[in-house]
Amino acid sequence: MADQMIFKRYEIKYMLTKEQKNMLLDAMKEHMIADVHGRSTILSLYLDTPDHLLIRRSIDKPAYKEKLRIRSYGVAGKDTEVFLELKKKYDSVVYKRREGMKERQFEEYMRTGAACKDTQIMREIDYSMKRYAGLAPAVMISCEREAFYDKNDHEFRMTFDENILWRDDDLSLCSPVHGAPLLKPSQALLEVKIAGSIPLWLVHFFSRNNIRPTSFSKYGSAYTTMLHNSSHDKDNTINKTNTIHNIPDGGICKYA
Repeated sequence: MADQMIFKRYEIKYMLTKEQKNMLLDAMKEHMIADVHGRSTILSLYLDTPDHLLIRRSIDKPAYKEKLRIRSYGVAGKDTEVFLELKKKYDSVVYKRREGMKERQFEEYMRTGAACKDTQIMREIDYSMKRYAGLAPAVMISCEREAFYDKNDHEFRMTFDENILWRDDDLSLCSPVHGAPLLKPSQALLEVKIAGSIPLWLVHFFSRNNIRPTSFSKYGSAYTTMLHNSSHDKDNTINKTNTIHNIPDGGICKYA
C-alpha cells in the first residue's frame, strides 16, 4: 500500500503484554495484511518551542491540540525521503497532514524557513510551523513498529510499537538509534487506527482478554520523564549545596 499523506481517523491505544500481542497477531492472520513498511524502525523528531509549549498544551488534554514532527523509516541519510507532519486532534478525531522531502531539504527548511515545495499540504504545515516562536527539534522518539491494514478496508490499521526510546540530545534523523526506554521489555503498545467502528472480531478479542484502552503519548511520556529528571537533578544539587563539611575544632560551621 502506498504512503498516505492525509489522514482523518480515531486512534485508540492499548498496552499489551508480549503474550497478548502474540495471541492478537494469531487472531489477525485471517483479517490483516502487513503494510508497505511492514516491520520497521520509526524515528520521530518532535519540534517544539524553547518552553515546550506544544507538549504542555497536549498534556493538558484540551479539545484541540497539535504536534509537529519529522519522521523517517530507519536511520536517514541526507538524501533519504522523510516526512514532515502536522498532527491535529479535535474532539477525539485525529487529522494528519504530511509532506515528503529529502532529509537535507528539511534541514535547509529549518535553517531558512523557505519551504521546498509549494503544495496545499506544505502551505498548511508551513503556516503552523511559523506560528510558534523559536520552534526547533526538542525530542527524538524511536521505536520498532509492525504495521498492518485490513484486507477489505485499507482505512483500518493496527500498529505494534516496541523498544520505544527517547532522547533530548543528538537530535538528528541521521544519528544511530539510541535513547532511554519508555516501556518495559515485556510491553508492546498497540494503536488501532479507524475511520469508523472497530470490527467485531477485534472487539470480541479485547473482551475475551480483558484488554482496555489506555492513554499514552510517547512525546508526553518523554517530556514527563524530562521534568522528573530535572527535578531530581535539582534536588541533588540542593542536597550537595547544603552538605555540612568537616571543619577543624573551634571553626565556624557553615553550609558549603
